[in-house]
Amino acid sequence: MSSTFSIALSGLKAQSQAINTTGNNLANMNTDGFKGSAVNFKDLFSEFLGVSSGFQTGLGVSPPISSQLFTQGAIQSSLSGLAAAVQGDGFFVVKSPADQQLFTRDGNFQLDDTGVLRTQTGETVQGWMASPSGAISTAGIPGDIALPAGAILPPVATQNFSMNANLDASSAAGTTYSQPLTVVDSLGNTHDLTVSFSKTASNTWTYDVTIPAADVGATGAPISLLTPLVAPATYHIGFKTDGTIDPAATTGGIAPAVATASGLADGAANLTMNWSLFDASGNGVITQYGQPSSAAASNQDGTQAAQLTSVSIETGGKIVATFSNGQKRVEAQLALASIQNPTSLQNAGNNNFAATSDTANPAIGIPQTADRGQILGGALEGSNVDMATEFTNLIVFQSAYQANSRVISTADQMNQDLFNVIH
Repeated sequence: MSSTFSIALSGLKAQSQAINTTGNNLANMNTDGFKGSAVNFKDLFSEFLGVSSGFQTGLGVSPPISSQLFTQGAIQSSLSGLAAAVQGDGFFVVKSPADQQLFTRDGNFQLDDTGVLRTQTGETVQGWMASPSGAISTAGIPGDIALPAGAILPPVATQNFSMNANLDASSAAGTTYSQPLTVVDSLGNTHDLTVSFSKTASNTWTYDVTIPAADVGATGAPISLLTPLVAPATYHIGFKTDGTIDPAATTGGIAPAVATASGLADGAANLTMNWSLFDASGNGVITQYGQPSSAAASNQDGTQAAQLTSVSIETGGKIVATFSNGQKRVEAQLALASIQNPTSLQNAGNNNFAATSDTANPAIGIPQTADRGQILGGALEGSNVDMATEFTNLIVFQSAYQANSRVISTADQMNQDLFNVIH
C-alpha cells in the first residue's frame, strides 16, 4: 500500500512540473524569438512480483523531460532599422559580458553609446566588419560589430562628369548655349562650372568648360579648364546629317576631354576631370536637332562630406550606414550559426542559448549557405508558442493531477478502513 502513495506522489510532481512548463510557454507568448518546450513523460522501472505466474507493477513516473521546440515563429515587421529575424535554420551569434559565446533567435538589436551593436540585454552581436571600400571577408572568426556613431563620410572629388544636351540645329553661326555644372573638390567644397557650346559653322560647334577666376585665386573673366590645344586651338564637335555626333569630326574622337582646375583658392587638390561626349556604349550624349538648345541631364561623381543619419540591417544581414547626402555604405555583416542538434542547447536566459557538451560544433557563416537560413531586415521573429495547444495541455495535465490526487485519497481511505478493522 505504501508504494501506492509514492506512485501517486510521483504523478503529482510530474504533472506539476508539466504545468510549470506550460505556464512558462504561455508567459512567453509575446517574447521575441522564444522557443517553447514540450513535456515528455517516462515511467519508472517496474518490479516483478512472484516466481512463475507473477505480475509486474510500476513504480510511478519519472520527472518529466522538457525539450525545446525549434520550430519557426511568425515573422513580424518592425519599425526599428536594427531589427532582424532568422527565416529558416540558424542563430544569431552573440557574446556575453563574461565573454561566453551564446546563440539567439531574438534579433531586436540596438547600438550603445560607443556604436557597438548589442542585444536588448547587453550581449554584443557578432559579425564581420567591412573594409573602407565596403568589402567584407568572412574567412576569419567573427567579432564585435562597432559602427561609426556620429561618423562623417569624407568628400570625394569629382573625377568624371557628363551632360546630355541638344544643340539647336537652326541656330545661326556665333550662337552660344551655356549650362551650369556644380563639381566637388577634395575638401568637399563645390565649384560652379559653366559648360558652353558655340556654333561656328553648319554641323560644327566648339565647346569649353570654365571656372570663376576667384575659385583659383585669380581675377577677371572665367578661366577655361580644358587643356590648351596646339591645332586646332579650340575643342569642337562635328555632327552628322542625322543630328548625332560624328567622332571623326570631333576633337579627340570618342576620347574624353580632360578639364583641370589648378591652384584652387580653398587649398584643395587640383581637380582633374574627364568629360565624355559619349556613353558607355559609344553613343553620343550631345545631339543637334531642330529643337531649342537644352540640357536633359548632367551628372558628376563627386560627393561632399556627409553626416551619418541612420544605420539599418538589410535582408541578407548586411549592416548599412546612410549619410545625409543620400549615400549608403556597407559597414558590417551579421554572422549566422548553424547547429545540427539545436535541442542539445541549454537555455541561458535573456532569449539566449549556450552550447553543451552534446552540442555539435556550430558552423558560423553568412546566411543562405551551408543549411543556414536567411536574415530578414526590419523584422522580428515571434514566439512559436501556440495558445490552443498550451490550453489543451493544461486541461490534460490538470486532469492527470486530479486523478493522481484521487489515487492518494483512495489509498488513504483504504488505510482508514484497515485501521477500523484492527480496532
